[in-house]
Amino acid sequence: MKLNTTTNMKHLISVPPRVVPHFHSIAELSKEEWFVSADPENKKVGSGGGTAHLLAESYKQSGEETAFNDWLEQDKKVIIHAGGQSRRLPAYAPLGKSLIPMPVFRWSRGQVLNQRLVHLQTPLFDRLMEQAPASANTLVASGDTLIFGGKNLPEIPDADVVCFGLWLEPEKATNHGVFFARHETPGELAFMLQKPPISKISELIHDYYFLMDIGIWMLSARAVKLLMKNCGWTGTGFKQQTPSFYDMYSQFGTALGKMPSEDNEEISALSVALVNLEEGEFHHLGNTSELVSSNLAIQNRINNQREIWHKNIKPHQSIFVLNSKITNNFTPANKNIWVENSSIPDTWQFGQNHAFTGIPDNNWHLQPEPGNCLDIIPLETGKKVIRPYGFYDAFRGTRNDNDTLFMGVPLSDWLKKRKLENVFDELPESTDIFNLPLFPVLREEALSKAFLEWLWFKSPEENPEFTKRWKETERMSCEAISNQCSINSAEEERYARQLTNYPGLAANYKSSVFYQLDLKKTADEFVKNKLALPGELQQETNDWIPLHDLMFRSQYRRLTNNDWQRDEKAAFAYLQQKIISGYHEKTVEPKIKLLPDQIAWGRSPVRLDLAGGWTDTPPYCFFYGGKVVNIAVELNGQPPLHCYIKGSESKTIVLRSIDLGAREELTSFDEIRSFENIRSPFSIPKAALALCGFLPEFATKKYASLEEQLSAIGGGLELTILSAVPKGSGLGTSSILAATVLGTLAEVCCLNWDKQEIGQRALALEQLLTTGGGWQDQFGGLFEGLKLLETKAGKLQEPRLKWLPESLFTDPVYKNRILLYYTGITRVAKNILGEIVRGMFLNSRAHLALLEELKQHAENTYSTLLQKDFNRFSQMIERSWQLNQQLDSGTNPAEIQELVKRISPYIQSQKLLGAGGGGFMLILARDEEAAIKLKQELNENPVNPRGRFVDYEVSQQGFKVTKS
Repeated sequence: MKLNTTTNMKHLISVPPRVVPHFHSIAELSKEEWFVSADPENKKVGSGGGTAHLLAESYKQSGEETAFNDWLEQDKKVIIHAGGQSRRLPAYAPLGKSLIPMPVFRWSRGQVLNQRLVHLQTPLFDRLMEQAPASANTLVASGDTLIFGGKNLPEIPDADVVCFGLWLEPEKATNHGVFFARHETPGELAFMLQKPPISKISELIHDYYFLMDIGIWMLSARAVKLLMKNCGWTGTGFKQQTPSFYDMYSQFGTALGKMPSEDNEEISALSVALVNLEEGEFHHLGNTSELVSSNLAIQNRINNQREIWHKNIKPHQSIFVLNSKITNNFTPANKNIWVENSSIPDTWQFGQNHAFTGIPDNNWHLQPEPGNCLDIIPLETGKKVIRPYGFYDAFRGTRNDNDTLFMGVPLSDWLKKRKLENVFDELPESTDIFNLPLFPVLREEALSKAFLEWLWFKSPEENPEFTKRWKETERMSCEAISNQCSINSAEEERYARQLTNYPGLAANYKSSVFYQLDLKKTADEFVKNKLALPGELQQETNDWIPLHDLMFRSQYRRLTNNDWQRDEKAAFAYLQQKIISGYHEKTVEPKIKLLPDQIAWGRSPVRLDLAGGWTDTPPYCFFYGGKVVNIAVELNGQPPLHCYIKGSESKTIVLRSIDLGAREELTSFDEIRSFENIRSPFSIPKAALALCGFLPEFATKKYASLEEQLSAIGGGLELTILSAVPKGSGLGTSSILAATVLGTLAEVCCLNWDKQEIGQRALALEQLLTTGGGWQDQFGGLFEGLKLLETKAGKLQEPRLKWLPESLFTDPVYKNRILLYYTGITRVAKNILGEIVRGMFLNSRAHLALLEELKQHAENTYSTLLQKDFNRFSQMIERSWQLNQQLDSGTNPAEIQELVKRISPYIQSQKLLGAGGGGFMLILARDEEAAIKLKQELNENPVNPRGRFVDYEVSQQGFKVTKS
């Protein structure tokens, strides 16, 4: 499972020792990007010691000959602590917190049935690190939380330690670490307390704001070195071979701030910033109860009906079934139930507060009492451990303490009611319940309903046979289970049951998340496991499910070398029809209004895309909305795209292209319909004529022939186009030319379209041509200046514009450093467009993650431009280039790589415009002198005969049409 990670980001994760060799296969994460280790065996090292151990082990494995301090600063690192004993979540203690199986959320797209918590956690950590200042090179996070970052991530300050938190009520904060800051300096840590009582928080709020620690800390190299030092690190190794115990939160954290409670001068000297994760959400999954309650909150965090495709849009109930075969019908009385990797027949009757994991095929007639949970774990011997427990059991405390609960009652009571009160007398009274051998090891066939009820029920019937069996059979403790379970066997069971879920989800798609899954991954699973394609869809009311279904079938057939092109073509045709159909209903009646000697002259600038490209492309923008930053520019002193229209006495339409030297005369509707031949020099004006009512299907008033229509509405037309931009430029030329022709025709034909209408019809025009495309090009040229364009989800895309200060592109101090260079290399965007749109149709997790990041990057670029920060803007351009390459490796071919290598001594950043691969390059020089040298270098030694610099000016008008 590919998570969206950058090439200079390393991930380090701690897991239980037994999971280390299995982590990469379970999580489907690459060994190159993910280093996995466990805390030192038989020694507690704390979260600080665990961080130090992970870093030291990763350093050793890297084989670097450089010193540790140099290695530390080479890459940004994300550290996730997902080991530990997980006492309060026994079912997933053997796997570790970050490998908890997670349900597919009903509002999501691109999730998968085998997803784990780590897949949902990591994107936020990566986004934070990518947005962080260069000094923050290490992020440390807790593995048992899922945090949503809100709509926009906050700006991250430059500090040695950046602590992220949320404004939450004291009742929730009291269970975690809490940051306190003086009212006058809310972004600066005064001190930190661990799990302070509500009374203490109430006492302090008169002078301090408080933020709940959400377990995400960023550290500078200086801070990491101090943390390592306090764990016993000498620079080459630990004093005692392994780290000393050191807690990052209760020891390191309490020594931070202006008024630390822990005395450590070196740590207190570190600068500390507090960041509130605005509109963020914190979900803890540290125990069995939270496994249900947090997932319930996540499922219900979005109730927008556009995001929930299946019919059930009521709040999700507190019942979760994953990777399981289940025929039981739940009732309204059932609450707080988790069933995972299990087979549950309809002979079971659920109550409330249950967690069932690893349950084998059975025909037991069971009616568990409220709070009864069961975990059945495979061992390497082929036997299984039977672990009953209570929904709220914490597995902490000594065996004779009345507060030590087992099955929801004091452990001593549970033992006494089964005539087992003396069974542990030989063990020290201080023995923790976590280490007591409570759980019998049996062959699967030896497990019975009666024995389970005897283990479960608060008042079981007296049964000497079961008492004897429990005493004499091999038993294991929670600790032993985690150390001896068969990870492979459990995962094989989980995967086999997961496969049985696909056909049911597909058949029940109207009430399931099937078509919201990552359908690329799902098709892989169908083919790999020889699952039959689902039946053909019946009548479907959801606009988009047929589109996803067709592309899923195409992907399945592509993998099986079948006739996949038919379904793919149908999927694109379906999208085309959805976009164009509105214009068959929204017909127009053109009436030519030109004096005999009059010429209408439309002209437009081109656009330079700065951030957010591809998020404006259907169907992505229909589902999520799009967000882009671009600037309209004129080249060499004038707008480069032109359309001229004059009247004609002939009842025909004559088309001319100045730059191509072509001419065509249209005398019939069929000749206008030939726009689908995109090799024609006049496909764009023909499609524009159609949308302007010169075809009956788009016209309010119908005519028998083109000649009849022209005679009725005012005569023939001569339409001439000029594109003074090379083909494949990356400047949005074809889309803006389409908008220019549409706008000029609208003026001539009295259609009264504003720029929004022209831009939307340009989107439809590209669908008529089957070339596809988004809306940013035409709107980028129609509207002047530097701007953010943003749309909401929905079929009608109406960009809302926010104009930005243009001084970086107009002030000579900066403008002379922002260069526009034509590489002379051409590349047509249609193929790459088709590939990326295919990923959108398939809800490809990788594509959707990148598109979401591109949209966030547009927001970040917008904020940067508001601040008129050239250096930060340069970083935004570099990031835009990186993201485009992640979306399409063909963006950066060998010729471009060679060019970038040549110019690198002179530049801060650069990016190819549009789809990349060639065309125009935007270059930000280090300074004015570097810009002069760069121009001299490429002018004297161009990359090819067509390479050249082009002057540009910010367009102050956008599209404009006038009449002579």
